[in-house]
Amino acid sequence: MKTNSKIKFTLFLLPLALMAADGVAQRYPGPLSPEESLKKLNVAPGFSAQIYAAEPFVMDPVALEFDEQGNVYVVEMPDYPYEVEPGKGHGRIKMLSDTNGDGRIDKASIFAENVTEATSILPWKGGLIVTAAPNILYLKDTNGDGKSDTSEILFSGFFQNNSEAQVTSLRFGIDNWIYANNRGQAGKVTFSKTPNDPPVEVRGADFRFRLDRNVFELETGPGQFGQTINDWGHRFFTENSIHLQQAVIPWRYTHRHPFLPTSKFNVTVTDHEEIMFQETAPPYWRAERSAQRNKMYKENNMNRIEYAEDRFTGASGGTLYNGDALPKEFYGNIFTTDVSGNLVHRDIIAPDPKSPVYIAKRADKEKNREFIYSTDPWFRPVISSVGPDGYLYVLDYYRQHIETPVSIPDDLKADMDFMAGSDKGRIYRIIPQGAAYKNTAVNLKDMPSAKLVEVLGRNNGWWRSQAQRLLLERQDKSVVPVVKAFFNTSKDARARLHALYVLEGLNALSADVVKKGLVDSAPGVRENALMLAESFSETLPLIIQKTNDADKRVALQATLSVGNFNNKEVITALANVIEKYGEDVWFRNAVLSSNAGSSAELLKVLGQRSSFTQKEGAWKNLFLQDLSAIVGARNNKEQVNAYLDIISQPALAKSQTVLVKGLKMGLSKNEASDSKLKEALSKVNADTEQEAKAGIVVLKSIY
Repeated sequence: MKTNSKIKFTLFLLPLALMAADGVAQRYPGPLSPEESLKKLNVAPGFSAQIYAAEPFVMDPVALEFDEQGNVYVVEMPDYPYEVEPGKGHGRIKMLSDTNGDGRIDKASIFAENVTEATSILPWKGGLIVTAAPNILYLKDTNGDGKSDTSEILFSGFFQNNSEAQVTSLRFGIDNWIYANNRGQAGKVTFSKTPNDPPVEVRGADFRFRLDRNVFELETGPGQFGQTINDWGHRFFTENSIHLQQAVIPWRYTHRHPFLPTSKFNVTVTDHEEIMFQETAPPYWRAERSAQRNKMYKENNMNRIEYAEDRFTGASGGTLYNGDALPKEFYGNIFTTDVSGNLVHRDIIAPDPKSPVYIAKRADKEKNREFIYSTDPWFRPVISSVGPDGYLYVLDYYRQHIETPVSIPDDLKADMDFMAGSDKGRIYRIIPQGAAYKNTAVNLKDMPSAKLVEVLGRNNGWWRSQAQRLLLERQDKSVVPVVKAFFNTSKDARARLHALYVLEGLNALSADVVKKGLVDSAPGVRENALMLAESFSETLPLIIQKTNDADKRVALQATLSVGNFNNKEVITALANVIEKYGEDVWFRNAVLSSNAGSSAELLKVLGQRSSFTQKEGAWKNLFLQDLSAIVGARNNKEQVNAYLDIISQPALAKSQTVLVKGLKMGLSKNEASDSKLKEALSKVNADTEQEAKAGIVVLKSIY
């Protein structure tokens, strides 16, 4: 019997196909069931993990939020890593339910679907604010059927070409502002509530907004996927290979004038570098790509190395734990997930008594391991969340591959299925070992406003934040006396701070209340009271006094707040700050960020103090050079002329070289400089005292 040639060819190819499939299976193991994967999950001693939700009820989860009624919302992002047009994506927001109270989700309903590139959500006025590049949306169920039936575009114009670098991480701050990460991407953003305002360019920044007052502004960053805010309003964020950064000085201070020599106002706060303890081998493609790149670096004599493992490369989802179900020592810790390392890292965040910047440390019991690690390479923790029950929830994207295809060479991605796992997803609940899960009933929606004020005193930060948000939304002014009494009597500093900002949100803040906040026993309350005091000129003497506060974060904020005023006392106060804290770059930038702190008058005051002119140190030269550069860049004829007179004084003779160098630097950068000035600047040198003096003469001839 004659065999068909097509069948022969197929039979010949079959062993080759099986061999190829075998090779792929060896390179990239297959998925495990939720229960099997749970067995591969290793949590630090004293804790255990439970499955809270899994497929088919949840798939591709990237955000989890509990609203004021205890409703559980999860954002699903199945389209990653491919880009889709707005409105054509398969993204979903689901409402999850545990119908039998056993602590595991057994029902899911669609709240919104076809939401392209949705990455984070935040409850607001009975609906959800949603980041979905290029927009931020507001979705709401108005008829009670559990599904959004209204969709409003609040903001539009954000970058949308890479899902790993889009607008995300919505967080309600203690100060009534809603914060979000933008990865510093370019975009001309419009706000639907202020249609007559020009678009805001968000390049290089994160941002914040308030829907109760319809304001939108840039914020220090930029962060990527993952942002968290502590009890006192300090922001921390992640950025792939940098697992924890702090935004030290807010944008509104650093951009009071456009001439600061530096534009970086965040800092890595870890004391243990970017090393992680990974228990899974790097995937085949990553190991091969790193080997190829390192070979190229070596051949081109480049002092670079790419790590395929044991270094943070997919850090995301930093979450500050502020619940009450884990041991007290975990309160204030930040949990950062890493999808590449298949782990969750924990940092203990502690104030640095010598600096306004925090320090992030590993726990003693986690010096050589991570808080959570898995030996299942499909375990892809993207973010965590704290629930009203006080437990920590970890979202597992559960994918075979996590990487943008454009970053992988064609030969390596030929046998990779980037969508493998898009029908899966898990959420784990982390609880103390041996503890029984306790279901927590939530219904703040119908709670009277006066009762909500009492909730501001709860130990679990989720409850405090929800109560504050609801009081802000309601704008119930009848509760003001209750809030003031609560502020005056509460023994919990966190509760007092919530009360301060509830009053601010209700437009019921007074100078007397702020003054009391300025002398509060808790540094975090004093620090925030300083920001609020900027609206009350009569508090200036107290603000100035706080530049000498024993707490460095309070002293830094006082320096920033003083700079919002402009009189003789301010100049004196800022000069005092430079003498006391000048060695700290954050204090120098805080002074220079204000108009008063970057003026000829400031140098005049310092030049009259032998305690300053006789000081030695590299920091002093850096400060004087930066001050001169700002004066030069501003290029105000009257100010430059006065400045030249001041730096000619004998008391500043030892500093004239750096003063003239800085002035030349600033004047050279000024776009308004005319040809006559540019010609004069070409003749100015300041390498020696004699050259500096000659340079002053040349510049005086112009001004």
